[in-house]
Amino acid sequence: MITKIHNVRIITCSRDGVFESGTITFDESGVTEVSPHDCAGVKADVEINGRGMTVLPGLIDSHVHLGMDCSPDPFKQIGEDDVATTAYRAHQQGQTFLRSGITTVRNLGTRYNVDISYRTAMEQGMVTGPRVFAAGQPIVMTGGHGHVMATEVDGIEEVRKAARRQLKAGADLLKLMATGGVLTKGTDPGSTQFSEEELRCACVEAEHVSKTTAAHAIGIEGIKNAVRAGITTIEHGNTLDDEAVELMLEKGTYLVPTLMAATLIVDKKGTVPEHMIRKTEKLIQRHMESFRRAYQAGVKIAAGTDAGTPFNEPGLLVDELALMIEQGMTPHEAIQSATITAAQCVKADDHIGSLEKGKRSDLILVEGNPLEDIVCLKNIRKVYQDGTLLFAKDSERAETGEVN
Repeated sequence: MITKIHNVRIITCSRDGVFESGTITFDESGVTEVSPHDCAGVKADVEINGRGMTVLPGLIDSHVHLGMDCSPDPFKQIGEDDVATTAYRAHQQGQTFLRSGITTVRNLGTRYNVDISYRTAMEQGMVTGPRVFAAGQPIVMTGGHGHVMATEVDGIEEVRKAARRQLKAGADLLKLMATGGVLTKGTDPGSTQFSEEELRCACVEAEHVSKTTAAHAIGIEGIKNAVRAGITTIEHGNTLDDEAVELMLEKGTYLVPTLMAATLIVDKKGTVPEHMIRKTEKLIQRHMESFRRAYQAGVKIAAGTDAGTPFNEPGLLVDELALMIEQGMTPHEAIQSATITAAQCVKADDHIGSLEKGKRSDLILVEGNPLEDIVCLKNIRKVYQDGTLLFAKDSERAETGEVN
């Protein structure tokens, strides 16, 4: 079925930039036309007048945890949930992502490799949900950050074997813990965990099969180890210094800052475990400074929320973009960080992340102009994935009722 949206602002997230009153046509096979003009002669099965609205690529959240329940202590919940409960929770969260205009997620840690199974179920048409780039279980040192949902290994050979096992299981990328973390009791976020050599061997295994890697990295030495090892993306990057930024620029490393995760914890004394509050208070301002340092230097930044961590519900990506804008990004740059740049960091920019002829028809229609006010991205009118209407506001019917 061919859909045409005309008289609409189009944020292409490509070299074409922004069309103030253009036309886009698409079907299940992909985008068939993107024009700065009205294209009145183009026939379609469904025509939508987009006056006062904006169409842009479906958003991509580059750091989520499907199956993590956003409770004050989600690692406790992970340890108690069985496989089925984790899967049900992941599917429920997927529907929330879609309703928020997030058509793709990069999942960086789910116990039992449930995210891989969820992705496969969607590919087979069993369920609907966001497109998932799945890491499955993270790889950590014994007792390392996130060990409750992870594969614990020590030394180069064990890391290599774990990497190969995750790739065999169908992981799209590998997630490793280069430092301690906030949520794991007994670990210091600044402490180095996997060595540079251990991280490098996982990167080599991923490269052998054209996959990417991500490293949780808060402390500065762990960040540098990960960058030197060839990690694709640094997650969080709270303590970047000039040397780390230069290394990232040299290696082409992406930063996924997840600024909002800490802001949702720091004021929850008496609710969130005290060890999390203590760690967050030490890091939160440094985190903002590190983001500004990386952004001003030109480090490639992909937006991610760390959804699943305390009070970090699925679908808050616009709030993350607002924080990045507060720290210096323009709205257009922020939107690109959640579209084309996010697609590039998973090597998927040949088919998602921008509105161009021939690319997959993942797109959203919103009320207003997010280039003037990023919060307009919350005013979702329609969400399409592969040309199929999956969510429509109010009385407008989606073609599948699952996300309504």
